[in-house]
Parts: sequence; C-alpha cells; structure tokens
Amino acid sequence: MISETYLSHPSFGLLFSLCLIEPHRTLYTTLYAQRLFFIVCTDTPEIEFQAVSRNEARIIVEGRLRTLRRSGTASAYDQLKTVHQQTFQ
Repeated sequence: MISETYLSHPSFGLLFSLCLIEPHRTLYTTLYAQRLFFIVCTDTPEIEFQAVSRNEARIIVEGRLRTLRRSGTASAYDQLKTVHQQTFQ
C-alpha cells in the first residue's frame, strides 16, 4: 500500500514526500512542478527544511533504492523505483 504524505512549506506551498531517508529525515519535492527538493528533519521541536539540488535528490533516492534492494524489501523497492522513474526520467 502506498502512503502519500504532504507537508506545507512556508514559502513554497504544498510539498510531496518522495522517500524516507532515515528516521526523522524525509525527502520532499514541490507538489506540482517537482523542481525544488527539500530534506525535512523532524527530530527537533521545529521542522527544518534543507534545500537540495535535483541532482542531490536523485542521488539520495538512488542510495535509498540500493539500501532497499540489499535488505530484500521488494514492495518498498518497487514503489520507490516507480517514484524515481516518474520524478527523474
């Protein structure tokens, strides 16, 4: 089952979750254009937004794909592979 997560950025509007990087760190992109990417950290009292380039975001997603493939999590891998194709190709 695919779970969609959205977050409101104070300047850029609605963001869409691409993938979990590690606990409390998630990669988001702007919902409509998917041109701006952010790492969102939620382990502090305030949510922190760190802007990253499209290339950095692609590398992060590809690293997560490698991790999922090694761990044998086929369904999560397939879902993220689809997200990768739709976002970066």
